[in-house]
Amino acid sequence: MTHVMFISPYKPIMCGIADYTSFLSERMPLSNWGVLSFDIQGYGAPLAGNHKAHPAQVYYGIPDRESISASVIERGILGLGVRAQESILWFQHEFGLWPDDHKFTSMIRNLKGNKVITFHTLHFQSAERPSGLRINEENLLRELLPYVDAITVFSQGVYQAVTSVFPEHWKKVHIIGHGVPSYPEIARMSRREAKEKLHDFLIHESDLPAKAKKALHNQRTFLRQDVTILGETGFLCPGKQSEILYHARDTLQEVSPSQGIVAVRIGPPRDGTQKIYAGDLSEHQNYTEKFLLQTWLSPDMLPVAQRAFDINWYWPKQCTQSGIIAHALGAGATIAGRDMEGTGETLRQAGAITDRRLNRLVRKMRHLIEHPDMADDIAQKALQYSSDYSWDNQAAEHLRLAKNILYPEDSAGLRWIERVNSIGLQHQPSETRVVTV
Repeated sequence: MTHVMFISPYKPIMCGIADYTSFLSERMPLSNWGVLSFDIQGYGAPLAGNHKAHPAQVYYGIPDRESISASVIERGILGLGVRAQESILWFQHEFGLWPDDHKFTSMIRNLKGNKVITFHTLHFQSAERPSGLRINEENLLRELLPYVDAITVFSQGVYQAVTSVFPEHWKKVHIIGHGVPSYPEIARMSRREAKEKLHDFLIHESDLPAKAKKALHNQRTFLRQDVTILGETGFLCPGKQSEILYHARDTLQEVSPSQGIVAVRIGPPRDGTQKIYAGDLSEHQNYTEKFLLQTWLSPDMLPVAQRAFDINWYWPKQCTQSGIIAHALGAGATIAGRDMEGTGETLRQAGAITDRRLNRLVRKMRHLIEHPDMADDIAQKALQYSSDYSWDNQAAEHLRLAKNILYPEDSAGLRWIERVNSIGLQHQPSETRVVTV
C-alpha cells in the first residue's frame, strides 16, 4: 500500500501550508495518508474554528518550529502506529516554517526511510546566483539532495534552476503544480450576483465597524454598474505590498476618467507586525474610492469576493507561489498580477493579465475595462487551468510519485517524463506532468 506521511502544519492552524496539506490529504483515501503536525498552540499562528480532523491520522506533537529533530518525527510516527519503511515522509518546506536550516538538514539526514520535500518558496529570478536561486537556497539544496528520494517544485523555472546547479540529482527533481480548489457554483455566478452576495455579507454579517458598513451602504460600492472594483484579499502581510493597490487605483482612474475605479482591500491582520501595517494602510482609506475592510472572509466567502471583484490585484514582493491566487483561479476570477517567479508563470499559463512593470499592467487593465468581453475569456482560461490542476489531480500526482519511490520496480513509465524535464521543455499539464506513469 502507498502511504504518505506529511510533516506540515495542519488545520485548525491557519496558514497557507496548513491549507495546502489539508486540501491534499482530503483528496486521498484515508488509508493512504497521515500528518505529523505542530502543537496547535506552539506553532504561533491563528486557529480556525471547529475543524473535523481525523484524530487517528493527525499527530499534533511537534512542539514548535525550533524544537525539531529526527527523534521528534520518529515519536510521531510511532504515535500514529505507522511503520516508517512502508511510508513516505513528505515534508512541506518554506523558510519561515523551518527557520533553522542546520536543524532541518540534520533532521533529514538522521531520519531513516524514504523522504520527499516540497519546496514552496524557491526562487529562479534572484540576482544572487547565476541559476536564479538565492545563495541560502543553493546551500540548503546542496546539503539536502543527497539524503532525499525526491523534491517537488511548483514551476518549470524552479525546476530548471535546481537542475542547472545540481545536474547529478536531476532525477530527484519533479514538478507538481500548486493545486487549485473548485468552486463550480461560485464560478457560475455572474459578477453582479457575486457583488450582491458580498455586499450583503459585509453589511449584515461581517464584524466591520459601523462607519465602514455605513459607507459601503451609502456608496453602494458593490451595487453600482458604473464602478470597476479593483480588489485584493488575504491577511494584511506587509509583503503583499497592498499600498500599491491604492496607487494602481489612482493611476487607473487617471487613464480611465469615464469609469469610476474603487480599490477594496479585504482581510484582517493576524499578528502585531500586521496590525502596525494595517495602521499604515488605513491612511490610504477614504471610504469613497479606497477601502480597507479589516474582516476575515470565511472559506465560503473568500471565493465569492474574488469572483465579485472586476479585477483581482496581486503585486507582492515575493512571487514564489500563492494560495490566494489558487482560490481566485478556482472561482473563475479575473486577475491582474505581477509577472515574476513561480506565480508569474502560473498566471501566464492560466491566461491572467500580467506584466513585470506596474505601469504596463495598469494599461492592460484599462484595455480590459474598455473591452469587458475579455473578462469572460480570462475566466474560462482560469477555470480550464483549475481543472488541469485540481486538488484531486494533484493528490493523485503525489500518490503516484510516492508509489514510484516505494515500489521502483513498477515505475518504468517515469523514465520518459524525467527525460522531458532534463532537457528543460516548457511544462504543460497535459504533457509533462512529471510523476504520471
